[in-house]
Amino acid sequence: MAFTSLLDEALEAWQYTRAGVISEIRNLPDVSLNYRPATNSRTAAEIAIHIAESGLMMAGELSRPDGSFRRKSFPQFMKEYAKGVKPTSNKKQLIALLTKTHEDGEKKIRAAGELHFLQLITRFDGERGSRLAWMNHGISHEEYHRGQLALYARLVGRVPALTQLIYGKK
Repeated sequence: MAFTSLLDEALEAWQYTRAGVISEIRNLPDVSLNYRPATNSRTAAEIAIHIAESGLMMAGELSRPDGSFRRKSFPQFMKEYAKGVKPTSNKKQLIALLTKTHEDGEKKIRAAGELHFLQLITRFDGERGSRLAWMNHGISHEEYHRGQLALYARLVGRVPALTQLIYGKK
């Protein structure tokens, strides 16, 4: 694929990551979506919902002209950006949620444009960074949780979707 901009390249990276998260959710047996490896850990379904909500927040805040990750607390950001996201452990609903929230986020980001994404935003730590760099932070966040989902697959006796892809078993 030939990229025409840095923003196109970042959006492709996000698409790849989100597709990987969806593959890991698809790979888990339905009953395993409620698997919780420890008392205080999220289930696979809760991780998927968290990824969808966080992606909405990332796209929304990065796209705002006055965006700042210090503008509100994390729970307040969730109220603003994730309203309407309903908890579920239904695989079909989780995949639809992950797909739709990514599509919605990509539209917001494309509408804001590359020049906007080269501008600075206040990060969670109060420092300034480019919106594009913080989009990459959001993508890394999804990859972190994708790794958790891959570990959950191993814990329930499955080969992770990415491992299957690498070794040609998918």
